[in-house]
Amino acid sequence: MTFPTEWSNNVVIVSNLADNPFAIDVAYAMGQHEDIADLISMKQFMNSEFCPRFISDELDFDTIGHSLVGKTVVIVSTSSHVKTRQELAMHNLIIARGAKENGATRVVLVEPDLFFSAQDRGARRGLGETLFERDIHDIKKFDGQAFTSKLYAQLLKLSGVDTVLTIHNHSHSVQKIFSDVFEGDFHNLIPYEIYSHYLLNSNILNYGPEGEGLVLCAPDKGARDFVKVMFETLGLAKAKFIMLDKIRNSERKVEISLHKESEHTFEGLDGCSIVLFDDMVRTGSTVVQSCQFLKQLNPQRMVFAVSHFYASDEGRERMAHKAIGEILTLNTLPTILNRDEQGRLRKKLVVLKVEKWIAQELCAILEIPQAIENNPYKIDMSSKNPRFKRKIWFSDELGDL
Repeated sequence: MTFPTEWSNNVVIVSNLADNPFAIDVAYAMGQHEDIADLISMKQFMNSEFCPRFISDELDFDTIGHSLVGKTVVIVSTSSHVKTRQELAMHNLIIARGAKENGATRVVLVEPDLFFSAQDRGARRGLGETLFERDIHDIKKFDGQAFTSKLYAQLLKLSGVDTVLTIHNHSHSVQKIFSDVFEGDFHNLIPYEIYSHYLLNSNILNYGPEGEGLVLCAPDKGARDFVKVMFETLGLAKAKFIMLDKIRNSERKVEISLHKESEHTFEGLDGCSIVLFDDMVRTGSTVVQSCQFLKQLNPQRMVFAVSHFYASDEGRERMAHKAIGEILTLNTLPTILNRDEQGRLRKKLVVLKVEKWIAQELCAILEIPQAIENNPYKIDMSSKNPRFKRKIWFSDELGDL
C-alpha cells in the first residue's frame, strides 16, 4: 500500500498503550515508520493518574499548544492484559482531548471491538433502540445499571473524537447511538470479503465447484442478515443456508432447534461441510450446543467462524469440544494470537490478521490515495494445527496473504 508523503506528514497514528502490536502494525501499513512510543509519551504521575503527552521538539517554543495543527490523529484502541477496558477507555478520552487541545483537526478512534457494546440498553423503554419489542424481562436485565454504551459515545464526542471505526458490531442500539452522536461519521466494518476469500481459497472446507455440500448456518435470527450477506458474497449457487433457534433457559443454558424461518431444512444435508457464523463468543456454551445439534447431519467439517473471540478460561475449555472441528477468527482481540491464551484451542484455531485491511479502510475514510489490495489480511495458525504443514494455494491476482 502506498502512502504519499504529504499525507504521512499530516496523519499521526498512536495507541492508548505505548506497546500495542496491533496499533504498530496498523501504523506501519499506513506508512508510519516512527515508533508510537516516539510520538506520544504515556506518562503516569506518582498518584497513578494518566497524563499522555504528544512528543514535540523540546527546543521549539514557537508552536507550543499548536504542534498538531492541520493533523489527523488516529487512536488505535484494543484490549490488553496490562490495562482494563475501563482504563483504556479513559486513556482514549484523555488522548483525544490532548490531541484537540494541541491543534489536531480531526481525531479518529479505531476500536475493532467497541467498548461497552454489551451495555447497549437501559432500565426503561426508550433507553436503547432495538429491532424487537422490549418486554418486561428484557428491561429487568438492565435494572439499576447505566446505559453505558451511550455514555461512552457521548464522552468520546465530548473529548474531541470526530470519527469512530469498529468491526462487526452486532448491536442495532449501539450502531444507532454512535451514528447519531457522531452525525454519521461512524463506520461499522463487516469483513465479508475477508471471510469469503479465505473460505473459497483455503482447504478448510470440502464442497463441490458450485457449493454442493456446503452449508452456512446462522446461530439465531439476530445473525441472519450477516450470514445471508456472507452467503451472497461467496456466490456458490448450490450452497445451503440454515438458521437455528435458541431458547435461553438461564445465563448458560439454551435449547437449540432449527428455526421455523430457516431457508433450508436438514433434508439432503447429510455429510455436508458446515460453517457456523457469529459476531462474538464469550463462554462458548451456545456455540458448542449448536455444533452438537448440527452433528446429526454427520458433517465432514464443522467450522465456527467468529469476529470477536474472548478466550476466557471457560470459553477455551468449552470450545475444545470435539463437536467443533475448526475455529476461524479475526484478531480484533489481539491477545488471541498468544499461544498461552489459545491453550488447547491452538490445535484448531486459525486467526485472520486484519491490520492491513483496517489501514486500507482508514485511507478510504480519510480520502488518502492508495493502491488497493484485494485481500489485505494475513493468516496466523499454530504449528499444532494439523493444516499448518499443508500448502494453501492462492493465485497472484487474489492478493498477498
